[in-house]
Amino acid sequence: MSNPNASHSSVKMYLLVFLALAILTGTTALLSYAGLPHKVAIGLAGLIALAKCTLIAAFFMHLKWESKAIYAIFFTALFFVAVLIFAILPDIGIAR
Repeated sequence: MSNPNASHSSVKMYLLVFLALAILTGTTALLSYAGLPHKVAIGLAGLIALAKCTLIAAFFMHLKWESKAIYAIFFTALFFVAVLIFAILPDIGIAR
């Protein structure tokens, strides 16, 4: 685990992350007015949501400063999420 006494936060960093989150949120909202096909718009919105989740986890949950072992835990969980998503695709009619 990281040193609890280490100072990783600064107001400038949090403001930059906030600005990035605001821009990504605005981009997601603008996608609905772009006239894109629904599958493309949903895919792009999902990628933007993934970027926002990454920013939140890295900076607000302080995972950016954790040890490298956190990556093994993360990618293991990500693998199982992918397995579960692909397991339900036939049930929702996407994989044919």
